Amino acid sequence: MCPTTKQKHRGSAMDSAAKPSASLPDWITDSKNGGSLQHVDLDTGTNGWASPPGNLFSLRSLNYLTKRQKAPAGDYLLSPLGMDWLKSTTKLDNVLARPDNRVSHALKKSQSQGKSMKSFVFAVNLQVPGKDHYSAVFYFGTEDPIPPDDAFRNQRFKIVNRIVKGPWIVKKAVGNYAACLLGKALTCNYHRGPNYLEIDVDISSSAIANAILHLALGYVTSVTIDMGFLVEAQTENELPEKLIGAVRVCQMEMSSATVVDALTPQIQPAAARVMGCSKEVGESKKTVKEMNEVMFVWMSLLRWGQLLCGVGNIVSLPATLQLLRFWWVKDTSIKLE
Repeated sequence: MCPTTKQKHRGSAMDSAAKPSASLPDWITDSKNGGSLQHVDLDTGTNGWASPPGNLFSLRSLNYLTKRQKAPAGDYLLSPLGMDWLKSTTKLDNVLARPDNRVSHALKKSQSQGKSMKSFVFAVNLQVPGKDHYSAVFYFGTEDPIPPDDAFRNQRFKIVNRIVKGPWIVKKAVGNYAACLLGKALTCNYHRGPNYLEIDVDISSSAIANAILHLALGYVTSVTIDMGFLVEAQTENELPEKLIGAVRVCQMEMSSATVVDALTPQIQPAAARVMGCSKEVGESKKTVKEMNEVMFVWMSLLRWGQLLCGVGNIVSLPATLQLLRFWWVKDTSIKLE
């Protein structure tokens, strides 16, 4: 399945979201209304998630290859199912295969009643390392079956970010609008089950991305960010690009995380095995030691500036941020657009 080319006949997620809840399958309604982060108002909600209009994102248009033009993305290909903010003592892999996963449970319950037998779930699991391991899991779904496709494994899976609201320092570090080929920037593991595909994104695989994320998490209660997911179009017949789905994370509270137990490792069935790892060992030309040294200097300057004269008055910070952005781009192939 390449969403940019083969799913144009699907009903859009925005259309589905506009329907009354009674018209949605029970498992979709249960998924949207569950989780530690609730579905909140797009403009005024806090500590929750919402569905931003697709047209807020600029993606490659029909004539992108000749004129390099972008256009509003339009409707999603899949319906948003919600977001989980999870906390555990170990890294959480393949969360949709866990017996305690609420989205999988809702779908299985529906299917046990002979409903939604062809439904499919797509999930992106952003794994945040630290003393405690966190996972931000974004779920999207459809009532139609999705055939296998190699596009995700071909290092074309992309995330586009928009900082809707947040402190100056976060906007400078992340960029108001940034696009990243996750498969080239970070280690991604792909898990396929009989009715789902999950992409686990290991933030710890890039020292720079890890440092930037932890900086953003320090301001998370004042940050609202839009995140869209798509497969990058590289040929004319794959244009225009379409969003698989998008989520707005609204001023999240770290303490809202649901604590989940670490599962005893088990041998996965063939249907749910890891499909591949997209970042090769030794791919980056910079060593972790070099990147850590740069981050140490940068974070030291940031801390000193905050203590002495406030974030908005740090004379040396813009230049330092530009250095950081240069290293980030060089190390992880992130495109700051």
